[in-house]
Amino acid sequence: MVVNAIELINVTKKFKSVDEITALKDITLTIRQGEFIGILGMNGSGKSTLARLLNGLVKPTAGKIYINGMDFDEPKNLMKIRQLVGMIFQNPDDQLVCPVVKEEIAFGPENLGLPASEVNNRVTWALQIMNLEKLRQHAPHLLSGGQKQKVALASVLAMLPKYLILDEPTSMLDPLSRHELLEYLRKINSQNGITVVLISHNPEDLLYADRLIILDHGSVYLHGTPREVYTEVDKLAAIGLKPPGIYQMINQFEEDGYEIDDSIKTIEELVETYVKYY
Repeated sequence: MVVNAIELINVTKKFKSVDEITALKDITLTIRQGEFIGILGMNGSGKSTLARLLNGLVKPTAGKIYINGMDFDEPKNLMKIRQLVGMIFQNPDDQLVCPVVKEEIAFGPENLGLPASEVNNRVTWALQIMNLEKLRQHAPHLLSGGQKQKVALASVLAMLPKYLILDEPTSMLDPLSRHELLEYLRKINSQNGITVVLISHNPEDLLYADRLIILDHGSVYLHGTPREVYTEVDKLAAIGLKPPGIYQMINQFEEDGYEIDDSIKTIEELVETYVKYY
């Protein structure tokens, strides 16, 4: 058992409807504190079920889940686990409940019974880190989709989670808001040490992940660094995925005999490397 990690050991999740549906099959994973993990897959691959398992919203049919060594099956652990694991959903309207932005961000810490001074400190910090100071008195329901998602993220950050689970957070955003949100997630991970588990069906969202977990029909299909996963072009194509544009170019350059450093994540960095060969 790993103390500072999320562990899934032989986890299976089945749902009963007219026919029994197996959403996840025998998943074994370790997500360590401080990592940026990308979970990728097509619709129906099991991504959202995995997200809800990680936050205790649903329980596994079989197998074990541990958060920092605490067993989800123990009722006494559930409150502490939910303080450690924050969740961001696809639609921010599903988790915004207060009439004013600053009240929304204060809602979680207040419900922990924290002193007013600590609540205020957390609200100020979350507003600053998400660049929302100018919107602190605004009504969340009047904000844009991107702004709402930032408020939802700030409200979770105010709880000081160790792990942040995001289920398709960019799917309802325009390209600019999507890019901005992804930049904030990178900053939260690198500067604040918060583990980010970003779930998406869009490979472009996961360029900066430390590791990628590809799900297909409820099973782990591929698992590795972005470079390792995105070189498996044929395997990705077999389940309806393809590498992001930057990795398509990297794959082509390497086929042509060029050596491309693993740290390259952007077109600009790739162009700089390419120019060095001439």
